[in-house]
Amino acid sequence: MFERILVPTDGSGPANAALEYAGEIAAAEDVTVQILHVVDPDVDPEAADERLADSRDWVSDVPIIDEVRTGEPADAILEYARDNDVDAIVMGTRGRRGVGRLVLGSVTETVVRDAAVPVLVVRGAAEVRRRYPFETIVVPTDGSAHADAALERAQAIATHHDATVHLLSVVDVTPAGIDDRSDLRLNRLERFANEVVDEGEQLLENAGVDVERSVRYGSTHRQIRTHVDETDADLLVIGTHGRSGLDRLLLGSITERLLRTATTPVLTVQAASEN
Repeated sequence: MFERILVPTDGSGPANAALEYAGEIAAAEDVTVQILHVVDPDVDPEAADERLADSRDWVSDVPIIDEVRTGEPADAILEYARDNDVDAIVMGTRGRRGVGRLVLGSVTETVVRDAAVPVLVVRGAAEVRRRYPFETIVVPTDGSAHADAALERAQAIATHHDATVHLLSVVDVTPAGIDDRSDLRLNRLERFANEVVDEGEQLLENAGVDVERSVRYGSTHRQIRTHVDETDADLLVIGTHGRSGLDRLLLGSITERLLRTATTPVLTVQAASEN
């Protein structure tokens, strides 16, 4: 699935959860975990080395490459990923400032937005299901280029794991101010949602992937989160951006909300042309 996994860390709880989860994936797939610790220029190098050593304890029985860099966390993470041909980044959603500051929510969101590779975001909260291998994958779609890229990635993961993909489109009438089910705008949104689900279902079936389809109504991020819980999903795969205006079903802001609240790891994917 992935061959070179990068895990930025600052020693915080979310960062350790990401490390532990990356270790499970690496052990199952027999790949190397690259641990990156970014520090402020004035931090004592010995303190940074100690925290990096502590991080290794969360990744057992897999090959490890680790490094300490100085600078702004998001910039250093993105630069390291480019320099080392990383094909996935695994991150926690929150961290702390001070010695070895790193996995802050804002840093994670910057990396998700700008990384040229998929970013697997792992919350450290107790309610988050961190299971591997994947058996059930939820993929929201709105027909945008980023959603299509997420679907293609989910298809590859599902094929690798023989997993079922739950393809979801949400008709969110709130932004358009629709309060009548007979409104022609609602019919337009329903038709479009079913069309993009039809296309995605066909792509998955052609690849031999088991697929379940659903169109839901309501707040986009709430409906996605509810669907993830109702299907007891192991992974949510989502595009980093979506459509805008009346046709919007997925938005960058929706992805950000899900990163903070989803009860399963979230894999964010960008369209290749936008990387």
